[in-house]
Amino acid sequence: MAAESVFIHIIISLSILLFTAKIFAEIFQRIKQPVVLGELLAGIIVGPYALGGLPLFDGQPLVVLDETVKHIGELAAIVILFIAGLEITPREFLRGGAASFTVGALGVIVPFSIGFFVLSLYGLDSFEVLLIATALTATSIAISIQVLTELGKMQSKEARLILGAAIVDDILAIAILSVVVTMVQSGDTTPQIMDVVFLILKILGLFAVLLIGAVFLIPRILHREKLWRSRGSIEGITTAIFFGIAGIAAYVGLSPIVGAFASGMAVASTKLIKQVEEYAHKLQFIFAPLFFAIIGAQVDLRGVNIDVLIIAGIIIAIAIFTKLLGCGLSSMLFLKDKTKSMRVGIGMISRGEVGLIVAGVGVTTGTLSTDIYTSIIIMVAITTIITPIWLKKSYRKELSRDKVT
Repeated sequence: MAAESVFIHIIISLSILLFTAKIFAEIFQRIKQPVVLGELLAGIIVGPYALGGLPLFDGQPLVVLDETVKHIGELAAIVILFIAGLEITPREFLRGGAASFTVGALGVIVPFSIGFFVLSLYGLDSFEVLLIATALTATSIAISIQVLTELGKMQSKEARLILGAAIVDDILAIAILSVVVTMVQSGDTTPQIMDVVFLILKILGLFAVLLIGAVFLIPRILHREKLWRSRGSIEGITTAIFFGIAGIAAYVGLSPIVGAFASGMAVASTKLIKQVEEYAHKLQFIFAPLFFAIIGAQVDLRGVNIDVLIIAGIIIAIAIFTKLLGCGLSSMLFLKDKTKSMRVGIGMISRGEVGLIVAGVGVTTGTLSTDIYTSIIIMVAITTIITPIWLKKSYRKELSRDKVT
């Protein structure tokens, strides 16, 4: 009976999160603001740290945010990144390889280095500095993808660069996270440089193998017309494949969203792309708002005080400046356009899952104080909120010209 009660609680929580996300999406659509921002705000408002914390379910909070709900959010992220992968073929991805790698790598190196330097001067504990610097590296690409999709700009040069760079960024950020977590757990703040380099090369190599495998296998599976005759077979097989490859990616130490993205790129090179796209975008109607609502629901601002606001302000300033510097400035080398390069920098500002993971690791190991933990959560929340607003604003003039013509 207890297990059944937990299941009912999860269903009710998901229902409230999805329903509220769609309501807020409608509101934000009508006031001409990014829909994703409404979905995030919906999660914050009805999450367990706000209205969802009211004890309306057998004396428990109305909305629960347990591991099952978070895992559903992770599944939603896999769907979103698979759909993003459908926008770019492997050939197009490799064509922008140098640009993606340069922008993505600097999007990790610059935030980590500047964050480590500035926060060390601030006088924080060395492990706290390491964890905050790590939280500053990753990009929550799902936010930017959703905004670019809303604006119809997914095929633009800057959108392609944001996509490619964010994947490289994510891979490198995961490598750094692996190193830092090992250091925190072992208590060793001086890892061997060669060990770090080897780990990063290993993770990049795993992605390359995963991408090549997906590109080789997926078209050969889907192009068997005689085999897939039942209605929905192509869609069902495609879903099984991208979840499977996401699982393989997670098993070998990558993020599952990297595997989903590679699967999307592989499908993009098949003649079934239109059929799969039509189906995948219907999945997005449900999974995207659910994902962003669950991310929003994880924001807990109850521990805010003046000390938290000061350190959070410093971290947020570093978070914004370093992505604009590392990603925006380096994009000028490839796009030769100040406005488009600025958009790349803006599109990479949003943190998200990795920032939350780092905060969680810090709390679990006892490395982060409550104030620093709350500051990281605020940084993730603020960067996640400002990115869609700023990105949409950067396209305002271009969108007005498109309407006129």
